[in-house]
Amino acid sequence: MARRGRVQLRRIEDKASRQVRFSKRRAGLFKKAFELALLCDAEVALLVFSPAGKLYEYSSSSGGTNAAAAARARHVLETISQRPRMLCDSD
Repeated sequence: MARRGRVQLRRIEDKASRQVRFSKRRAGLFKKAFELALLCDAEVALLVFSPAGKLYEYSSSSGGTNAAAAARARHVLETISQRPRMLCDSD
């Protein structure tokens, strides 16, 4: 079987294509987080921000631990919001 080699990563210029790719990749990432939690009995928390700044979240835990996870997430969000954005600017 032939190897494909390295794929060069670059920003998707078309805004609609970028949004579609983001949605599909986000769904795949959430599925992997669910599988990791299920197969390895791990607690998984995932925060994803869209290019528009919308928050998407996943947590494998339920009940009272969600309150603690939410408090930690708020702290992380405050820390992140105080830093300049490093990767790329949203359109």
